[in-house]
Amino acid sequence: MAMHQDGHGGNNIPDSRNCNFFALDKDLGALLSLHLGADYYSGIKKQLFDLGGRITAELDELALLADRNPPVLYPRNRRAEPVDHIEKHPAYIKLEEVAYSELGLASLSHDGKNNPPLLKYALTYLFVQAEFGLCCPVSMTDSLTRTLCKFGEPDLVARYLPFLSTRDFDQLYQGAMFITEQQAGSDVGQVATRAVCSQAADGSKQWQLYGDKWFCSNPDADLAMVLARPEGAPKGIHGLGLFLLPKHLPDGTRNAYRIVRLKPKMGTRSMASGEIVLEGATAYLIGQIGRGFQQMADMINMSRLSNGVRSAGLMRRALSEALHVASHRHAFGQRLIDMPLMQRQLLKMLLPTEQGRSMFMHTAQMLGRADAGDASAQGAVRLLTPLIKFRTCRDARRVTGDAMEVRGGLGYIEEWSDARIVRDAHLGSIWEGTSNIVALDILRAVKRAGALPPLLAHALALLDEAGLPAASDHLFRRVLRQAADNLLQVAERGEAQSIRQAGSQFYHVLTALFMAWESARLAPDYRRLAIAHLVLRHRVLPRDPMQLDADALAPALAAKLLEVQPCSLDEAMACLPAGAQP
Repeated sequence: MAMHQDGHGGNNIPDSRNCNFFALDKDLGALLSLHLGADYYSGIKKQLFDLGGRITAELDELALLADRNPPVLYPRNRRAEPVDHIEKHPAYIKLEEVAYSELGLASLSHDGKNNPPLLKYALTYLFVQAEFGLCCPVSMTDSLTRTLCKFGEPDLVARYLPFLSTRDFDQLYQGAMFITEQQAGSDVGQVATRAVCSQAADGSKQWQLYGDKWFCSNPDADLAMVLARPEGAPKGIHGLGLFLLPKHLPDGTRNAYRIVRLKPKMGTRSMASGEIVLEGATAYLIGQIGRGFQQMADMINMSRLSNGVRSAGLMRRALSEALHVASHRHAFGQRLIDMPLMQRQLLKMLLPTEQGRSMFMHTAQMLGRADAGDASAQGAVRLLTPLIKFRTCRDARRVTGDAMEVRGGLGYIEEWSDARIVRDAHLGSIWEGTSNIVALDILRAVKRAGALPPLLAHALALLDEAGLPAASDHLFRRVLRQAADNLLQVAERGEAQSIRQAGSQFYHVLTALFMAWESARLAPDYRRLAIAHLVLRHRVLPRDPMQLDADALAPALAAKLLEVQPCSLDEAMACLPAGAQP
């Protein structure tokens, strides 16, 4: 059947296949140009455009195939020799080639070209809209390399960095981290894996690891960071060491650990996760004994930031699909997107999606400054990281579910992307720390690391620079101060039961402020200021649940926000809560 330009045939079933999700997402290019600078952006625009055209075509087809054909573990070969071979589907291997070799997602931060972090995260943001599972090994490879370079001995770095930073698919090494144990999930201080030290013939120290690791993603990675407790070390996190575990020893033989089985997961089925038994495996100490958890925390934090970026990407894919359906499907004589109730549902998806996008872009920019030695930026990143992991990952679960509903019954069918995205979205708020664990890290970042003042100072500086209209500026300053005070009080009093609420408040205000600043830089289009005002209205300020929404947006303005049409300043101000109108 011939396809119409609206993306479907004559059966009123819109299909986004072969749509370019970079070109259709007009905000993405504008924001990247703003944050990276027009000259730099012009140099990467074609790569982003080409990748956007593959999201719903080649890459989506590969991702669906890989999801339907999960990896298989073969512990032995036909001669009964232990091989622990994981057979990956050719579709997954092709996705690996795109991510590692073509895009360089794991090597962009380590190839010596001083790429801004936002480049890597922007490419990830697009790639994850097609394939989520593979982005976990990619992120772990990237963060393992960072941790190795930061804390490892020079000879170890020299030995392994060329393999971790190459784009040659036949030569590159993938990374993993083996932390979780049955008795020590989030309570890392209970790690029982033993590290035994002996002396080699040349007088150097050798370490062997013994123990069980309960949840290890990418278990056949070439290198893994492992937490273990050296013999005689004290209990708790202060007795832990961080070790680099190679899959193969220098002589080419397999190291002494086994993959016991692969996990039958709800989502990310394309990527292997398994259980590992360490049986005297040779490993190399990274950094200092007793600082293992703190050093591993650097790797975990980078993975948490990546989780936030990936969740933001999943929300964008879900929203793009929903907007495509609503724009091209007709019912009762009109497009779905022109119906007020559908507009309301789409706007409820748009707000957290845009919040997550602005949050990861600002965090990536701050990370670049932090890595360059800016102490204030380092403090800000310490708080931004758990904030994006906590809130963006939770929002993705709801947004992806609502988007599946927009497609209706077809959204529940595994031939479409919706169901897979919903399954994958639930992982973000579990991996690298559940919501409660990450919320407690927000508390620690405020109470122990003193991370709130530098981030608050940064937010106020953006507000000063934005030059918003008086009513908007006054409202932002008031809610920012209140949210910051609430977060500080909760941290100082150790009120763990309130940290989720306080952290969410601060996230919502902060992301709205980021969008307001972006809008001021993108003027005379004030669409992002309108969205920022709606975030304050619907996610920050008090509302009476028994009072109907009498000040709902006019359908024409709602359509502008959803279909990315420029908004005037007056229209943006109309999105302020009634009590805050000038």
